[in-house]
Amino acid sequence: MAGLGSLHEEIIACRACPRLVEWREKIAREKRRAYRDWTYWGRAVPGFGDPRAGMVIVGLAPAAHGANRTGRYFTGDRSGEFLFAGLHRAGFANQPRSDHRDDGLELTGAFISAPCRCAPPDNKPLPEELARCTPFFDRELALLPVRVVLALGSIAWNVTLAWMQRTGVALPSPRPAFGHGAELALPGAPVLLGSYHVSQQNTQTGRLTPAMFDAVTARARVLLESPREERARVSVFP
Repeated sequence: MAGLGSLHEEIIACRACPRLVEWREKIAREKRRAYRDWTYWGRAVPGFGDPRAGMVIVGLAPAAHGANRTGRYFTGDRSGEFLFAGLHRAGFANQPRSDHRDDGLELTGAFISAPCRCAPPDNKPLPEELARCTPFFDRELALLPVRVVLALGSIAWNVTLAWMQRTGVALPSPRPAFGHGAELALPGAPVLLGSYHVSQQNTQTGRLTPAMFDAVTARARVLLESPREERARVSVFP
C-alpha cells in the first residue's frame, strides 16, 4: 500500500505532457455549468480500488467533467453510474453509485487503472502521450496481485496485450482480437477479458446492456475463485 501511495503522489504531480496539462487545467477553470460550484481536480488521476485486488479494470483516460472533476476514475458521470452499478451487483463494490471522492465507495477485489492519466481533448491521447504514461501503468500493475484484467474497449485490450509483452509474455500470432466477452488465458499471465466500454455511446444504444456486463463480471469472479489456468486459450462467451 505504501508503494501505491508513493506512486500515486508521482502521478498526481506529473506535468510531462504540455497539451494534456493545458487542456485539463482549462477545463478545470471554465467548468461545465452544472458543476460551476465545484472545485475541479484538474490534475493527473491515479488508480483507485483495492490494493489486494485480483482484478484490474482498464479504461482509457479521465473524462473531462468526470474524473478530471472528481479525481477518481468513472466518478461523477454516466459511464461510472453504469460501471459501479455492475460492480456492485457482482460484489466488487460496496455501493452502486460514485458521485465524488468522499462518497464512501469502496472496491473489494477490484482496482481501476488507465493508460492515460490526464483528460485528453476529444478523448484522444496522442501516441507520445500514452508512451509517457506507460511507466505509471506498468508500475501500478506491478504493485497489484493481478489475476484477471478486464479491458473496457479495444484500446484497453491492446494496451493490456502490449503490457503483457513488456512483462515477457509470448503472445500468439495473429494477436487475439478484441470482442465483448473475448477471453485470453496464457501461461504466466493474468487472464484477459474484454467488455465493450461503459460509455454512453454503448450503454444508451443497447450495444452494452447490464446483462451483458454482468456476464463478464460473473466470468471474472469464476476465474478469480478457480486455480490459475496453465494452458493458452482464446474464447468468446456464447
